[in-house]
Amino acid sequence: MFKTVLMAAAMVGALSLGACGTTPTDRGISGAGIGAVGGAVVAGATGGSVGTGAVIGAVVGGVVGATTTKDDLNIGDPPWKKSCRERQRRGEHISCRHKPRR
Repeated sequence: MFKTVLMAAAMVGALSLGACGTTPTDRGISGAGIGAVGGAVVAGATGGSVGTGAVIGAVVGGVVGATTTKDDLNIGDPPWKKSCRERQRRGEHISCRHKPRR
């Protein structure tokens, strides 16, 4: 019973965090990463093969991420798009000058 509840909770969590980003590629990549971690955790907790769980999770997360739109499921931009210059291009008024190293 505990394993079933744990697996259901992990699947709901993985699907709710399916992907972040605005393009299908961004969403597919981030969804695959999140799914791989979730699949490995679930497999490890239930006594299964961690590698197999990671592969299955990556495939499911990647498909969910690539097939949903940002309007279906949106948890923000992926980390690789949060650079200072990218944030300026998106309209944020921030300074990208770094303090010189001593």
